[in-house]
Amino acid sequence: MSAGRKLRAGLIGLGAMGRNHARVLAGLDGVELVGIVDPAGDTTGTLRAPVVPELGDLLALGVDYAVVACPTALHEQVGLELAANGVSALIEKPLAQSVDAALRLVEAFEAASLVAGVGHIERYNPALQNLRTRLEAGELGEVYQVVTRRQGPFPHRIADVGVVMDLATHDIDLTSWVTGQEYTSVSARTVSRSGRLHEDMVAVVGQLADGTMVNHLVNWLSPLKERSTVITGDRGCFIADTLTADLTFYANGAIDTEWEALRAFRGVAEGDMVRYAIPKREPLLVEHERFRDAVEGKESDIVTLRQGLRTVEVAGAVLRSATDGSTIAVGTGTPSPAGDTLSTR
Repeated sequence: MSAGRKLRAGLIGLGAMGRNHARVLAGLDGVELVGIVDPAGDTTGTLRAPVVPELGDLLALGVDYAVVACPTALHEQVGLELAANGVSALIEKPLAQSVDAALRLVEAFEAASLVAGVGHIERYNPALQNLRTRLEAGELGEVYQVVTRRQGPFPHRIADVGVVMDLATHDIDLTSWVTGQEYTSVSARTVSRSGRLHEDMVAVVGQLADGTMVNHLVNWLSPLKERSTVITGDRGCFIADTLTADLTFYANGAIDTEWEALRAFRGVAEGDMVRYAIPKREPLLVEHERFRDAVEGKESDIVTLRQGLRTVEVAGAVLRSATDGSTIAVGTGTPSPAGDTLSTR
């Protein structure tokens, strides 16, 4: 790209998330949002850029990169067309609705030597970024457990995938990213209570490569909106609230208590509680800045398609486990040894 020229960006998808992308793209330094296409046929636009009928019309405008925010079931088709036309892409999470589709996207963009990323926005949440830095610095010591809770009302906009692919992929990606560890096994149970084809509640127990225990509780069935990540280790625990971007640390205390009944009730010695003051920039804006920099050829921390593929693999294992009641060794597609297999209910 010549010095001074703005990157020409396109947007595919005008749903709730697509309109947020349009808002950020329209004000992003060094970028011009030149056109939008909506596969669902929305032609009302956002007054931020012209809406064109087809993806081919968007490509004809000449775009350096595109943001793919259409339904997950369309990611593969749209992404492959972008790759075939030499257009870099930021694809909303999950990368695709199946491992095979995600792998085809990875291979297409790699073969074309294009910059491509996945919109796992929690990586840009200030609380989780700060938490990751503190874990890397050893502030928690050995990590024992990661527990996430992500629950809220049913989003009527989601029709093509269930809560595992749509919401739990957030928790799978952030857990692996924050700890720096890959999943090695998962076991899960799902239910569907909203009358839809796909699951709307899941409970997951997993293990990471270093032995850390993982628990995810995710649903679309709660009037309470909650986004919590709790990481426990030998020096205490961190609690990240990604709705408010607050990070709190509860330390294991060095001072014992002489009150026998209280000591038995509290268990681990209770130490100081610290809530950190963190600069709170909008995660979606940070995500776009990082991707813009990568397209410009600068060193930038984006979520690669291979990382997005890994998250889809783990989510696929969660769904398989829920179907057959077994513990799935991630990456092999086969159940763990019989001693780890759970009975089907």
